[in-house]
Parts: sequence; structure tokens; C-alpha cells
Amino acid sequence: MCVGIALAASELPLDMLEQPRLKSRLFARGGEPEVRFFFREVERLLPILLDGQLRLVRWGSRRSESKILPPTGWTWLSSVESGQWGQANAEPVVIAASMALEKGIWFRVREGIKGLLVRDEKGVESAYMLCEPASHYYKVMTRSDRMPVLIGERI
Repeated sequence: MCVGIALAASELPLDMLEQPRLKSRLFARGGEPEVRFFFREVERLLPILLDGQLRLVRWGSRRSESKILPPTGWTWLSSVESGQWGQANAEPVVIAASMALEKGIWFRVREGIKGLLVRDEKGVESAYMLCEPASHYYKVMTRSDRMPVLIGERI
């Protein structure tokens, strides 16, 4: 499962970049600054695009955070297509990313990753990354049986 994403700092609004919670996430890759988001962080965040606006929301849910949301950060594309998220009033979103991390391997993301935005019983927004069975190449590259649903490309 994809446990981290990176977004080029140039893709974030300046006022968002100046937030203290993002300053510690700044790294340089090849001399270019990027902001990294990991599922295992205490404050799990995902940058999403909704109605043309970039927002930071909670990445999935933990058992202690919600009684109605699944305690994970991912969901299968097939579960969305079969209507299992219908009761949750889920909205499709784009997870903004230029790189993604799977089992220690960073790989390029061109247009983003498909996600779902839902609200828990308190109204807190959470985004879940959509995944699908891994392609042969992806499985060889990462040793993972599932991969994120990329927009406009397939690895």
C-alpha cells in the first residue's frame, strides 16, 4: 500500500507552505523543495483537490477517531464501484501528488491519485486513497499486490 506522497512545494499556495505543520514536512529532492505526507505520522494529512481548491484533510481514520469510518487510509476501487461507500456520501477527489512511496520505492505521479472524501460522525473530513490490484510492472517494482489508482496513467 502506498504509505507516502510528495508534492512539489511550487504546487502549494505560499500561505499554506508557511503553516508550521508543513514546515517540518519540507524536503529537497534533486535541489527542488517538496512537501511529504506519510500515513504513519501523528497528524496524517493528504493534499486533495476539491472543486478546484487545494485542501489538507485527514488521511483515513484510526479506530480511536471514528466509530463509522473504516480504520485505514485506503479503499479498493472495486468497493467504490460496487456502491459500498454509497451510505457515506463520499465525494471523489484528486490526491495531489508528484511522487508516491510504496515499500521504500518512490515513483513519479503525473496527474494525481484518485481518492474519496467522507465525513465522520463529528463532521471531520477524511480522505481515502483508492487502490486496485497491482500491474505486473508495479508488482515487480514495489513487491506489492496493490497499487494506487493513478489519474491518466497506469504503471
